[in-house]
Amino acid sequence: MIAPSILSADFANLAAEAKAVSGPGDRRADWLHVDVMDAHFVPNLTLGLPIVESLLKATDIPLDCHLMIEDPGRWAPPYAEAGAHNVTFHAEATDDPLAVARDVRAAGAKAGLSIKPGTALEPYLEVLRGFDTLLIMSVEPGFGGQSFIPEVLDKVRTIRKIIDSQDLRLLVEIDGGINADTIEQAAEAGVDCFVAGSAVYGADDPGAAVAALRRQAASAHSAAD
Repeated sequence: MIAPSILSADFANLAAEAKAVSGPGDRRADWLHVDVMDAHFVPNLTLGLPIVESLLKATDIPLDCHLMIEDPGRWAPPYAEAGAHNVTFHAEATDDPLAVARDVRAAGAKAGLSIKPGTALEPYLEVLRGFDTLLIMSVEPGFGGQSFIPEVLDKVRTIRKIIDSQDLRLLVEIDGGINADTIEQAAEAGVDCFVAGSAVYGADDPGAAVAALRRQAASAHSAAD
């Protein structure tokens, strides 16, 4: 799955940018990744619920909302209520991730848990059955265009083994520095969904970039199998 990040898109033309990855075939994004930042949890401010609500009217691509915010227990459910397909919040931002996940699911969306590059995976293994997605950050959250941190792939390999051995229904997503040079190693490690910002929206043809990244990931998955 390829999820272009609109953090790298033209904010003045988001409807057109969504259309650019709307298909057909392999050119169509699986999800559209929306980075919500509050200038508190991360040192950057991007966009919020009103823009998500407008974007939902402009595209039929499922929205993958990544909330890099404080107090997700308060702010995450409204994104689900608005119609987001997947709502991900950070493990580091709450003391009760399962409660937030339950509220997100009750509001109609899939629930995702995200961890920063320096956050250990092990403390959260027991709660993962309450989630649909695990988003592993491969850069420090807050800004686009950063370089991929390959060490996080150890977490991917660990969770992939757990998923396969325990028949855990969990989609593994990665976000940060994903491009033609890094997607294959992420795919080989066991990632299911790849967030790509500048690799898609920095290309002359975003749809073609989606298709090319998909081919690379599929080829790496096949080789790993």
